[in-house]
Amino acid sequence: MIFASDLDQTLIYSLRSMGSEHEERDLIPAESKDGKTLSYMAVRALYLLRELSERAMFVPVTTRTIAQYGRIHILQDLIKPKYAVTSNGGNLLIDGEPDRSWNRNICRQIESECAPSEQVQKLFQEIASPEWVIGERFCDEMFFAYVIDRKRMPIEAVKELAARLAKEGWETSIQGRKVYLVPRVVNKRDALLHLQELEGKEIRIASGDSLLDRCMLDIAAHAIAPRHGELYREHQADPIEQNYLFTNRSGILAAVEILESAAELLSGEKKAALQSGARG
Repeated sequence: MIFASDLDQTLIYSLRSMGSEHEERDLIPAESKDGKTLSYMAVRALYLLRELSERAMFVPVTTRTIAQYGRIHILQDLIKPKYAVTSNGGNLLIDGEPDRSWNRNICRQIESECAPSEQVQKLFQEIASPEWVIGERFCDEMFFAYVIDRKRMPIEAVKELAARLAKEGWETSIQGRKVYLVPRVVNKRDALLHLQELEGKEIRIASGDSLLDRCMLDIAAHAIAPRHGELYREHQADPIEQNYLFTNRSGILAAVEILESAAELLSGEKKAALQSGARG
């Protein structure tokens, strides 16, 4: 069976996003760049993830680019997953190497089903200003990531833009200090369904915090989300029908709770399977 999980603000956390309900001794560096630690993981979460990875196929699923994913040394050195989904589903890594055929297929779909990136960029620039847009990046030649000042962002204008882009085949997601504009065909669900078919293993558990994670949570037998992020905020405003399990804790300790819940679900499913086999 497959356990698929988002990374940032689900399993790993920056100093800005980890919250305050933890002790420094309980943390371990997860990612570094130029000798500087960029994100952390709870020691207990790392222990649980290593244990889970021996019982199920763990697949990291992230909006990060291939290069950004490569910085997360705690995964490369200690977990070593066979597969990783990066670029929000636009790239699939097998033993660390990109699956070129998967990427070519995604690029063809973008070209045939979604508005050109130049058009999307132009629409965003109609509402953007230096007052709230700090930086821009076109990630892996597939989607946009804008660094923003969240407090100054004109939320209604962004919502109106999101509605316009949806008609053009693009999704909008606000995550912390970033706004993502992503072609609809570049998604985590389709990449995981491809892996499910490739491996012949079912996606039993998935976890994530953002609207970009919803599509993969909805195809899993069990969906777990931290008590922060877009999914939780939307649930608070308008409770969703899906049977999501939200953690009791927020910040970096939510990762511990996610992995504890995943381990319990995995044990429960294996016990049920054994009992079913015994009755048969």
